[in-house]
Amino acid sequence: MLTIDYTNWLLVFVRVSALLAVFPLFTAPNFPMRLRAGLGALVAFLVAPTLPPVSVSHLTFGTLISWLLAEVTVGVLMGFVSRILFFIVDAAGNLVTSEMGLNLASQLNPFSSSQTQAPGMILYYLAAMIFLSLDMHHALLIGFQRSYMFLPVGGAHLREALFQDIVSRTGNIFLVALQMAAPMIAISFLITLIFSVLSRAVPQMNVFAENFAVRSLAGLVVFGLTLNLMAQHMLNYARRLPEDVLRIAQLLGSG
Repeated sequence: MLTIDYTNWLLVFVRVSALLAVFPLFTAPNFPMRLRAGLGALVAFLVAPTLPPVSVSHLTFGTLISWLLAEVTVGVLMGFVSRILFFIVDAAGNLVTSEMGLNLASQLNPFSSSQTQAPGMILYYLAAMIFLSLDMHHALLIGFQRSYMFLPVGGAHLREALFQDIVSRTGNIFLVALQMAAPMIAISFLITLIFSVLSRAVPQMNVFAENFAVRSLAGLVVFGLTLNLMAQHMLNYARRLPEDVLRIAQLLGSG
């Protein structure tokens, strides 16, 4: 029969609570805070018995506080990595919206409580469906449990390799978002080029009004035709998330 070391439980609870504080979809304003805390407590009760007991009798109060802060940092970093997919979707949605000329047509995103345009909302919902249909929330929680193999309680250390990895992942947000929005950027460039030539050939034409209508219509057509391609980018990135979380644990715990 497994017994629970309550010191272990507290340290695991701190790490998983920090993870859930930035976990995709679980941070939505309509997701109850009590349910999130209950989920963190449940995960801690399931994970803590599988870990070796931790003795805190020899630790000073300052060392214990530093352990708690380290566990919070670990959880936040894991949550940040697991949320990168939605950062990519937000950036791609902004690029698509800008190229379509729909910046003024915004609505409330219920997951982030921020104003988002219609293309961004479509991509956000698509990413959420992919995330849940692949059971990535389960895979990430399993990855969290496996992270203790590489990063035991109190073993976290900030290193240059970790900093380089986080910077690289942050840069990839804009790279993948640009790849997703590339067809929209290309068609927008072509439309701008065509109407620039027309403005010289037909000076009487109201280029601004015609350009806006054609850009919006062509953008909607291209957006619909390339939605499957954007979903493939999301799918490829989502499948790597559990390994990315474990990679962060390895970098934090490596000697």
